[in-house]
Amino acid sequence: MTSAFSSSSLAPAHSDAAVFDEKSYMRAIGRYPVLEPDEEARLWQRWLQHRDKAAADALITSHLRLAAKLARDFRRYGFPLGDLIAEANLGLMMALDRFDPERGARFSTCAVWWIRSAIYDHIIRSWSLVRIGRTPAQKKLFFRLRGEIRRLQPDHHGTLTKELAEQISATLDVPLREVIEMEQRLSGDRSLNTPLSDLDESGEWQDLIADDAPNAEAVLAGHDELDHQRRALQDALVQLDARERYIFSARHLGERPASFETIGQSLSISAERVRQIEARAFAKVANSARRTCGTARPAARVTSNRKTTALTAPPNWIGHNAAAVHASV
Repeated sequence: MTSAFSSSSLAPAHSDAAVFDEKSYMRAIGRYPVLEPDEEARLWQRWLQHRDKAAADALITSHLRLAAKLARDFRRYGFPLGDLIAEANLGLMMALDRFDPERGARFSTCAVWWIRSAIYDHIIRSWSLVRIGRTPAQKKLFFRLRGEIRRLQPDHHGTLTKELAEQISATLDVPLREVIEMEQRLSGDRSLNTPLSDLDESGEWQDLIADDAPNAEAVLAGHDELDHQRRALQDALVQLDARERYIFSARHLGERPASFETIGQSLSISAERVRQIEARAFAKVANSARRTCGTARPAARVTSNRKTTALTAPPNWIGHNAAAVHASV
């Protein structure tokens, strides 16, 4: 069931703390009379059976003072009173669709629960850019943590100690980790653009965050090493004959290594012979890399990464036609 009203119709004219006139608003809602139980029941029946908007208006407006009173109780959380009253009025409208006088309770009894629920949701939703209060334990901690700290240690100041956090965890029956996290979140959000000090050009907090990305020098050194490895591989492949170069390329420079059987069929030789030629070709490449780089490791590193090498190796050494290679043997 959906209420017939919009939240703006019952919200204060201005919700900003600087312009909301609490006294004028209270005088305005004070004009609406308080309903007697019998009249309240009749209005409810008219709304339930006929969706009489006038009856619903009378029920809602007669309880606007209750909504404003409950909203004032939450001013300690630092939100503008106008916003709190607007949320309270929204909860009042939700109570209209859930009230059942046959249970023996007045509309105000039902409305109190829904008004507080709407204000709770608004406070949790608006407290931080990071969503909190997603579980019952987090909601309990949000509204009771500060009170428990004052109750257990009235003179407590500063960071929450482990011993105090364990006491609160046991008292509220919530995980210790959530107690510690909620205490940190209640301190509020901090912008990474906040200056480190009041001094000019002191920098911002984000300047202290370590950057895991490689710096320009490391990137340049990596490019130089890759160029060096590419030249070493080029010099090594020149020393191979056509068949060795074809087998080496098929086994080490493609996206996926071709099998010995596939290469053997294309060259009309056995798979074992392909393996022997590949071993001989690899040894030549390693020896050449050792002479060029002082070690055989660069050649092994280049040929072990097939995708990178396929992109950096000279194209005319990768795509040899098998028939041409076989004809030259």
